[in-house]
Amino acid sequence: MASRFRQALNSSEFVVTSEIAPPKGINLETMTHHVDLLKDRVHGLNVTDHQSSVMRYPSLGGCLLIKERGGEPILQMTCRDRNRLALEADLLFAASRGIQNVLCLTGDAVPVGDHKEAAGVFDLDSVQLLKAIRELEAGRDLGGNTLDGDVEFCAGAIVTPEADPLEPQLIKFEKKVEAGAEFFQTQAIYDLDNFASFMEFARQYPVKILAGIVLLSSAKMAQYMNNNVPGIFVPQALIDELAAAVAAPDAPKGAGLAKGIEIAGRMIREIRENRLCDGVHIMAIGREEVVPDILAAAGMADWQPTGRIV
Repeated sequence: MASRFRQALNSSEFVVTSEIAPPKGINLETMTHHVDLLKDRVHGLNVTDHQSSVMRYPSLGGCLLIKERGGEPILQMTCRDRNRLALEADLLFAASRGIQNVLCLTGDAVPVGDHKEAAGVFDLDSVQLLKAIRELEAGRDLGGNTLDGDVEFCAGAIVTPEADPLEPQLIKFEKKVEAGAEFFQTQAIYDLDNFASFMEFARQYPVKILAGIVLLSSAKMAQYMNNNVPGIFVPQALIDELAAAVAAPDAPKGAGLAKGIEIAGRMIREIRENRLCDGVHIMAIGREEVVPDILAAAGMADWQPTGRIV
């Protein structure tokens, strides 16, 4: 049976996903609060997998929590930490628990994280992981052995439309489509004209594209991303807008965050009204509680996902 997320992708509905960062430990109170807050406001919730190579509660555990709370999980799976045996085993476990949606990632380099002496595995990359998923669906593991029991996944990947140069990303995009990707959640985009040009290319392929919207909370954050995060470019006009929001003499506390919410909502509204792509993936990065505010700023305060096939 197709997942609710796949049903939404195959409908004409504007698809909205968001993501939750698991805790560094086993106190799941905040994570559970965020799941309950968002599970009925979006079509699917990603759970990050040791994002930025920082050890946290596992993505698979977070997805089980989302299932328990009645939400629709999207399992993020990186190839950095596990070889093909472990990846295949985790996929089988996920399938046995009704977790069907998987976002395939190669993974950030180990040295950027908090366990710098860890050994990066990278037995597979994201393209090979997509191929492995389709092999499992065909009833075989990567050793050519027959599986006992059928599995079904809705598998996707990421793409970076702001990359410079862009051509290597387009080559990777095509490889991921050929390997079986059904949907793409993009890295953060801020230049919608540039994104529209990317979509002219992407529309050649039978995949769904969800534009990545990363919440900016300050001009300093925007400048840091420009200087340190490959593939992300925040236009100077947005940086100036964020700076002006806090520079005003009567600026209230939290003015930068409020302006970031306004900007994110404005971008989602434009994407949705102009049907630039099939939906958005909202990344609030530690501020999951403001995702409903972002939707309200996008004119979607009363909007509810349905996932109906129409």
